[in-house]
Amino acid sequence: MKNSQLIVICLVGIATAIGAGLATIQYRSPESNAVRTQLLQTQANTVPTPSEPANTAKPAPIIVTPPSEGCKITQAIVSDPNPPLNVRSSPKVTSSNIVGQLENGTFVSVSEERNGWFRINNPIEGWIFKKLTESTCSDVKTRINFPAGGEEALVKGRIIGGGSHAYLLRAAQGQTMTIIVHQGALPFVFPANDFYGRQEMTGGGHYTGKNRWSGRIPYTGDYQIQLDSNFKGFVYEFTVKVK
Repeated sequence: MKNSQLIVICLVGIATAIGAGLATIQYRSPESNAVRTQLLQTQANTVPTPSEPANTAKPAPIIVTPPSEGCKITQAIVSDPNPPLNVRSSPKVTSSNIVGQLENGTFVSVSEERNGWFRINNPIEGWIFKKLTESTCSDVKTRINFPAGGEEALVKGRIIGGGSHAYLLRAAQGQTMTIIVHQGALPFVFPANDFYGRQEMTGGGHYTGKNRWSGRIPYTGDYQIQLDSNFKGFVYEFTVKVK
């Protein structure tokens, strides 16, 4: 074979090889790019996303107050911005039905309430404007309902005159109830349905000087947290916690 023929054959072989290589690259490039793109997407999808921390914060203490309407009022305190307060023979304002006058701060016994008037029988009999007095429900029974996850309530109110304010709270056997007094007396605590003669639990009251109590709940059920007043009444505020 002549040298010129050999050179031509070699050149043709090299060109064929280069052409095949280019064809291979052109043929495989789209597939390779698609595979690579799919792989990257798969990796991105499988990267774990950090989970948000669970909200473990407990609800804030709820605030509980006694009702102020729709209840029996037995005593009130005169509070007239322009004293003295007129006491009238009938529940209406006329110039001829004034039977007496009362100074601010005077306790009055209420026997009836009618259309914004109090009928009083002590220290004088007659009628006075309710809005010119301070008054509270004499006897109250209110339930404390903790929200989901809640365990604490701030209870605050006032008793004017004699009366009893009671708060019902359900607790489970083995839980601990804690009461901290911020103002007023340490409440009494006892089972709401004391069929078995169980005794009062806190040893509370005005004359004990106690401002804190904590104890384990003996059985599951409603417990009554109670404050009692003899005559003048008092302002009270306490925290109760069950956990």
